[in-house]
Amino acid sequence: MKAITKKMGNLTTLLALIVLMIVITLINPNFMTGNNLLNLLLQVTANGFIAFGMTFVILTSGIDLSVGAILALSSALSAGMIAQGMPLPLAVLMAVIIGAILGAINGTLVAYGKLAPFIVTLATSMIFRGATLVFTNGNPITKGLDGYFLAYIGQGYLLGIPFPVILMLIVFAILWVLLHRTAFGKSVYALGGNEKAAYISGIKLNKVKILIYTLSGAMSAISGLIITSRLSSATPQAGSGYEMYAIAAVVLGGTSLMGGKGRMFGTMIGVLIIGVLNNGLNIIGVSAFWQQVIQGIVILIAVLIDVVRSKKKA
Repeated sequence: MKAITKKMGNLTTLLALIVLMIVITLINPNFMTGNNLLNLLLQVTANGFIAFGMTFVILTSGIDLSVGAILALSSALSAGMIAQGMPLPLAVLMAVIIGAILGAINGTLVAYGKLAPFIVTLATSMIFRGATLVFTNGNPITKGLDGYFLAYIGQGYLLGIPFPVILMLIVFAILWVLLHRTAFGKSVYALGGNEKAAYISGIKLNKVKILIYTLSGAMSAISGLIITSRLSSATPQAGSGYEMYAIAAVVLGGTSLMGGKGRMFGTMIGVLIIGVLNNGLNIIGVSAFWQQVIQGIVILIAVLIDVVRSKKKA
């Protein structure tokens, strides 16, 4: 019965995506052109990586408000390394490692400090963003960022498909297996469903918490690499507001803010819904000011839907 309910939830979300695409196409047929659809997929990759990591966090009834700041700081530090002559492949690897370390700091504070994830990640978001501004002196870093290796990460094509899209699908597949087919994934669900019961069953709660925030940090760093590659610049304000889009995508995809319930497939659909909405509003010609209003309404609706789902579950 639970399996049927999960499938129905995924189908409902998928249906919402299809209806949204049909409505936008009826208003402007240019939406369904091949070039625009590829462009749409390219646009959602940055939010996609962050949302994948956020899914693990929210499944444990946590939250990570520092993802945008981690994106900016990891990008700035790796760009600084490149500017100082570090080989591009090594700098790219260092960006992901830095993101993972920053995420691990969040996880350690949540796990061993017994602090609320909201407070921890709000505070570290300010710390990481401030550190980025200090490191860059408020200026973008551009030196050495036009190399082929870095450019390919965010701008390259493989068999006619943008490389970031291919990378996103590969990471999605890996994380899907990790969440739905491994003992670690079961621990994540158990922690979010009932922390006391998970502890009694022998799950190492602190280890799981640290790992999920580490994963979230690494995903943010990958997103930062893609943005840096596209712009050939690491800007101190990169990633601002990205946490809201990621949370909205995860909740729209059916993951409960209360934890213990959600699927990676749903998150992917949620990411696409946010992407289709943003792309569609641009195609239709809606003012950028009104776009913010509409996006805010969508986020509010996503949270309200989650509250209704939680009440029904209770």
